[in-house]
Amino acid sequence: MPMEYKDYYKILGVEKKASHDEIAKAFKKLARKYHPDLNSGDKGAEEKFKEINEAYEVLKDDEKRKLYDQLGPNWQHGQNFQPPPGYENVRFNFGGAGGQGGFGGAGGAGAQDFSDFFEFIFGGAGGQGGFGGTSGARSGARPGAGFRGGPYGQSGFGARPRRGNDAEAVLELTLEEAYRGGSKSVTLSERGASGVRSRTLEVTIPARIKDGARIRLTGQGDPGTSGGPAGDLYLKVRILPHPRFLLDGANLVTDVPLAPWEAALGGKVRVFTLDGDVELTIPPGTDSGQKFRLRGRGLGPEKSRGDLFVRARIKMPAKLTEAQRNLWTELARESDFDPRGE
Repeated sequence: MPMEYKDYYKILGVEKKASHDEIAKAFKKLARKYHPDLNSGDKGAEEKFKEINEAYEVLKDDEKRKLYDQLGPNWQHGQNFQPPPGYENVRFNFGGAGGQGGFGGAGGAGAQDFSDFFEFIFGGAGGQGGFGGTSGARSGARPGAGFRGGPYGQSGFGARPRRGNDAEAVLELTLEEAYRGGSKSVTLSERGASGVRSRTLEVTIPARIKDGARIRLTGQGDPGTSGGPAGDLYLKVRILPHPRFLLDGANLVTDVPLAPWEAALGGKVRVFTLDGDVELTIPPGTDSGQKFRLRGRGLGPEKSRGDLFVRARIKMPAKLTEAQRNLWTELARESDFDPRGE
């Protein structure tokens, strides 16, 4: 059976010439709609979530997108496929134990959940943590050399001990994982001259680690030569989109819906936070978009920790009874408030 071509542009609902911002916006909208946490037990939503993550993994990356565009829908008919330098001998895959660490955390698309089409083109899980950032090839990789061993891992007599190269990988975390920290099992799949093998590392994630921060694993990089020490492995943290919170550096932003009378008269409302629900006091005369700060509930180390900003969003009732309509009419007649006044 021929392998199915996947139209990643169609999956995200964007044009082929779409910009990075348009692609990211489309992805976030769909990720929020089909996130497994919001569609518990819906296998169709889960599959759709995996599919849009796969499409975004390719289209967000210039090199992968270029390769994908070159293949086109007729890639199986007369196309002379050649992977870009570094892809032919090195494949890396990050996936946490117990279904954690893939797209969207638990219930999301794990490292093994990419389609056959994706894995045939890019090998392994691509952006699930490829060395060297988004290209999927490790930093300092030499053609023909695996992460451990390979033809360049040997040295001649009399060679001076040399430290191995440092390597970098992307470690994707859910916002909850980044906020709470703790131990996480990370599996590396490596393909070298001797074949494919895997190893699992236990990584300690600092609580409230920020997006873009790096975790250093001493001695887990490229092996040294002639008895030299191994290099280090740096895991660059990438926090996945969340359906409730937006990232703003070390700060978090979330919305709280308010009824018009709550905004006008004030009151107390419950707000969901990563530390549990809190009761927030809404002052009278609150405007839509007005922000309230909950200090120290963001990301980052204790001395420079960010805050959680709660934005007020006034929501109007979609339907009114006749009695309610009369009350609104009476309020409009009695009020001298002009929202468009100077």
